[in-house]
Amino acid sequence: MCLSIPAKILSISGSMAEVSAGGSVFKAGIQMIEDARPGDYILLHAGFAIQKISEEEALETIRLIDEMNDSLNTTR
Repeated sequence: MCLSIPAKILSISGSMAEVSAGGSVFKAGIQMIEDARPGDYILLHAGFAIQKISEEEALETIRLIDEMNDSLNTTR
């Protein structure tokens, strides 16, 4: 099973981007993304941006992940 998470591009240098996901900052290869720009949301998988997504989709996915995390933390 593959899992990717939404991340926001903070800055770009060549074929690498600095992205923010879950309150942490990561480096991500953006070779598979056309026309990537700071402020864009991407799906991050294994250190690579694999797809651009809308801000609405990213924020909804982040909300659902947070909701699942909260649920897991309250059942322990």
